[in-house]
Amino acid sequence: MNLALLHTSPVHVPVFDALRDTDHPGLALRHLVDESLLERARTAGPESVADDVRALLASAVADGAGAVLCTCSTIGGVAEAQSATVGVPVLRVDRPMAAAAVEAGRAVAVVAALESTLAPTVALVEEEAARAGRAVDVTTVLVAGAWERFEAGDRDGYRDLVAAAVDGLTDADVVVLAQASMAPAAGRTTTTVPVLSSPRPGLRAAADNTAYAEPS
Repeated sequence: MNLALLHTSPVHVPVFDALRDTDHPGLALRHLVDESLLERARTAGPESVADDVRALLASAVADGAGAVLCTCSTIGGVAEAQSATVGVPVLRVDRPMAAAAVEAGRAVAVVAALESTLAPTVALVEEEAARAGRAVDVTTVLVAGAWERFEAGDRDGYRDLVAAAVDGLTDADVVVLAQASMAPAAGRTTTTVPVLSSPRPGLRAAADNTAYAEPS
């Protein structure tokens, strides 16, 4: 069994390969990258790509995937909803992060570089809060200019803008970095509140749903 990862940017491939090598050696990953999914979801909404996501997931299962992890927060809910249809667990990378945020405090700040990511992430945090029986106050921050830096290949500039936005927050108990690409920015912040990112806990949850042999 392998774990398939559905990405909307190729930058995630080495990130998750490195996490696999560190945390889950022996886990076979298969990367599926389709940048057009995010482009269309941004303009027409996440549901507009549901059929294509379903087809990609079905193809991954046919090729031996025991589970699929969607690393794009914008379309994560659409992918997750296909789990019963394709017959294997389909996980969104940000769900474990959202659950951890709910445990960390009531005031949750969601930081994103893409506007299309905000609503799905807020809904996910609120869903996890309801599941845990906790009340949360969710605020959002859209980091101006950050996505343009990302698209231009200025990864350091992207991360610095995200980190600055996080450090400018007040009255937050916990900060959620809504996109997997933001994870390195957590190490550039000076805030004293927890700053959560999705790749490591997301991959851990997906690995737990994939049959593979842990090294002894």
